[in-house]
Amino acid sequence: MKFLFALLIFYTPIFAQNNYPKDYFQSPLNIPMQLAGNFGELRPNHFHAGFDFKTQQREGLPVFAVGDGYISRIKISTYGYGKAIYITHPNGYTTVYGHLQKGYGKIEDFIKKEHYKQQAFEIEVFPNPEDLPVKKGDTIALSGNTGGSEGPHLHFEFRDTKTEKIINPLFFGFDTFMTDTKKPSISSLLVYPIGDESIANESKRPILVNVALQPDGNYIAEKVAATGNIGFGIIAGDFDNVSYNYNGIYKVQTFSNGSVNFGYEFNTLAFDEGRYVNALIDFPRYKNTRQRVQKLFMKNPYNLSIIKAEKNNGIIEVLPNFSQIYKIEVADFYENKTSVLIPIEYQSQTAILSDPTIKTNYFLKANTDNNYEKENMGVFFPAHTFYDDFYLNFEVKDKVMTVHNDLVPVHSNFKVTITDDTVVNKDKTFIASIDGKRKSYNNTKVTENTFTTYTKNLGQFTLALDTIAPRISIGKIIKGKSLGKDKTIVFKITDEMSGIKSYNGFLNEKWVLFEYDNKSARIVYQLNEEDLVDGENQLKLIVSDNLGNSAIFETSFFRSQKK
Repeated sequence: MKFLFALLIFYTPIFAQNNYPKDYFQSPLNIPMQLAGNFGELRPNHFHAGFDFKTQQREGLPVFAVGDGYISRIKISTYGYGKAIYITHPNGYTTVYGHLQKGYGKIEDFIKKEHYKQQAFEIEVFPNPEDLPVKKGDTIALSGNTGGSEGPHLHFEFRDTKTEKIINPLFFGFDTFMTDTKKPSISSLLVYPIGDESIANESKRPILVNVALQPDGNYIAEKVAATGNIGFGIIAGDFDNVSYNYNGIYKVQTFSNGSVNFGYEFNTLAFDEGRYVNALIDFPRYKNTRQRVQKLFMKNPYNLSIIKAEKNNGIIEVLPNFSQIYKIEVADFYENKTSVLIPIEYQSQTAILSDPTIKTNYFLKANTDNNYEKENMGVFFPAHTFYDDFYLNFEVKDKVMTVHNDLVPVHSNFKVTITDDTVVNKDKTFIASIDGKRKSYNNTKVTENTFTTYTKNLGQFTLALDTIAPRISIGKIIKGKSLGKDKTIVFKITDEMSGIKSYNGFLNEKWVLFEYDNKSARIVYQLNEEDLVDGENQLKLIVSDNLGNSAIFETSFFRSQKK
């Protein structure tokens, strides 16, 4: 068993480092840096594009420009980054600040003017360089919890201005703002039989491999007996000394016979690569258990730029007389490393755990177009919609079309069509996705009797009718009352079917800004003295759903302008 402890010291670097300015930028916050999420971290349907800075579980902290430049983009959305500001710097980089509560000073004034100019809460504007110049250390905004944020924090990014690729902030000297002496951890190791004839540890399914922690913090795995092609996957994460969050790993490499054969390193990413996270992980396992196993092989190669692989793409061919120590090494940016040594030997064996694949009449090939139709319902998958070939479950029953299930990752949109000449109210009818008893809206185009939508979600589809208007309720009754001390008027807006599409508020017949938070379904009007008149004020809120059903709420209140 001496080979278990043999040192694999032969190392071949597979990643090149770039030179980035390390002393040009400052921190965007004036509190100690603690991360709730790091660059490249695995998220639903994407890799995390930057840092999530903790803001002490509160909003309203000043956010600073990290360098000289100008505000080149402002985007206000109810989803994603929420309220976001982009600064273009003269050295070729752009920084992004997301989930903001609001802009600061003249920047907030600029944003407010754009809201009223476009008469919309959700806006996107690209100021000229001379409109909003900033200096390093200027306060540009207050931190918040807007958009898709699940708690107060600041999302922060570096991008290459020309290519728009996102770059790990640690390259810009942000590594000096934290201390990290902790090694990454590998909590689980799995072996994957690849191909119909492959078996590993008497299983044709992915199976856990036991690992033993060694005194030096590394691991030794139990022997893997295999025949045919196999690959490995890990559940891994990393801590630093101050954040107390289990964040994503920076780099992983695998070694076969002492040479690197597969790896990836989170230095820089393109946004259109984000969805490849579903190819990198064991997607069915994630859907069933919420565990993200990072696969250290590619069954079918995909175009994720961070991956560097030799000709076998991380796959190990185990033939008679095969015996070696396979090594997996995980590292953070600070070069703290954790490894696991895996003894692999050939063994002819019979599988106790069989392949769970259910074969159907529809074998889908990922690299070609695929079209399926039945009873005036159909689905079209362009080539490369999926990462791998698989047996598709496709059936139509009782006007419901089943298109497999959500255990298969989808990379790009596919087309769903339903033709029905019995539909009377076409403008209120849409293609719905079915989840249990719930029907959710898909943006639908109607051409004569054919309904069409594009989606990335497998599952069940049917036609649904929405003739019900959204609901509007006011948080505090104000009709006929004097609002001398009130600063806001709060409503709740909901829609049970197709969802909220638009909302517009009017005060004394003039459009006024209502800010909408989709997480709480709250929509708020900030009482503005410039909008109010002395005496009675008429307030109207109009909310429409995606099928054009509208609700109107009207009320009035009194306001004295006398000081």
